[in-house]
Amino acid sequence: MLHTQLHGTHWQIGFQLGVGLARDGHFILDAVPFPITPARLEFARTCLPLCRRWFPAALEELRGLAQGQGCAPDELAGVLFSMYAMPPGPCCSCFALRRGRGALFGRNSDFLTELEEHNANCLYRFSDGGYSFVGNTTSFLQMEDGVNQFGLAAGLTSVPPSPPRPGLNAGLTLRLLLESCRDVPQALALLRQLPVSSCHTLVLADRAGRIALAECAPERTQIHCPGETDAFVCSVNSFHLSAMAPFRRQTDDDWRAEERYLTLTRSLAAWGPELDLQAGQDLLSGRMGFLCQYDRREGRDTVWSVLYDTASGTLLRAEGNPSRLPFQPDSRLSFRS
Repeated sequence: MLHTQLHGTHWQIGFQLGVGLARDGHFILDAVPFPITPARLEFARTCLPLCRRWFPAALEELRGLAQGQGCAPDELAGVLFSMYAMPPGPCCSCFALRRGRGALFGRNSDFLTELEEHNANCLYRFSDGGYSFVGNTTSFLQMEDGVNQFGLAAGLTSVPPSPPRPGLNAGLTLRLLLESCRDVPQALALLRQLPVSSCHTLVLADRAGRIALAECAPERTQIHCPGETDAFVCSVNSFHLSAMAPFRRQTDDDWRAEERYLTLTRSLAAWGPELDLQAGQDLLSGRMGFLCQYDRREGRDTVWSVLYDTASGTLLRAEGNPSRLPFQPDSRLSFRS
C-alpha cells in the first residue's frame, strides 16, 4: 500500500501527490483498469458543473494532480468521474455497530490484485478549509473509507450500475462528507442534497454512536437510521432496502455478495454491542463465515481491511487480506471534540 501525508491547499496537495507518485514510478493513467473512451470523457464533461457547485476544491486538487503527473486534466477527469458510475467497481463489505458511547466501524476492500500496489492510505490536512482525515482508496483523489478529525467514519460499496447521470460518484461523495461533516446528522443532511451519478451504498458512524446506511442510485437515495432495538447496519454490493428494489441489477459475478451479507448480518445480530475490537477483527478476517476468503489465483482478493472505534479513537488497518496479515494501529489522527 502506498502511504502519503499531505498538507496544504487542495491544489498543493494534488501537486504534491502527483509529483510524489511520478517520482516513485507510479503514473495514474498507466494503471487504469479500463479504456478511457470518448463516452467516459463526455460523461466527465457533464459532471464538471455539478462538481464545481458542490465540491469545487476537488477540481483544484485534480488540476494540481494533473500538473504533478504531467498529464492532461481532461483524461484524469474521465477516469475520476466515470469510476463507480461505469464498470468495473470494487466489491466490498462494510458495517457499523452501535456499542457503548460510540460505534465500531469495519470495512473490507475487495478488488483486483494486479492493481494493489497502487492502493493508497492517505492522511490529509488542509490549509484552505476542510477537516483532516485518514482515508484509503483504490483510486486517486476519491476515498473509499476513512475517518475524520471529529470521529465521523464512512465507507462505500459499489453496486451494479443503472445508466449513469451527471453528479458526484461514490468516491467523491464519501470524501466530501469526510471533509465537510462532523457527525452522521450533518452527513445525511448534505447527502440528501447531492446529485448522484453512481449506484453505491454508504455506511456512516460517529463518536456519539449514531449509525446510518444510505443506498444511492441516480434515481433515488434511501437512508436507513436504525432504531434503539437495531444495533447495526451493513452493506455489500447490492441494495437491500425495500424502497431500492426497483434499482437492483443482476450481475454475472458479484464476488459472493449475498454470502458476505449473510455473514455480516448473522454475526452482528449474534454479538450485538458485545462485539469488541478483537471480535471485529475476527469478523473481517473471515473467522465467522465467508467474507475475505478469495482465491488470489483468480486475480481478486481483499486488498485491505479497516476497523475504527469511534469512542476510543482506535484506528486499525490490515494492509492486505486480514486472514493472512495482522491489523496494525494508526495513531496519526487525534479526534477533536
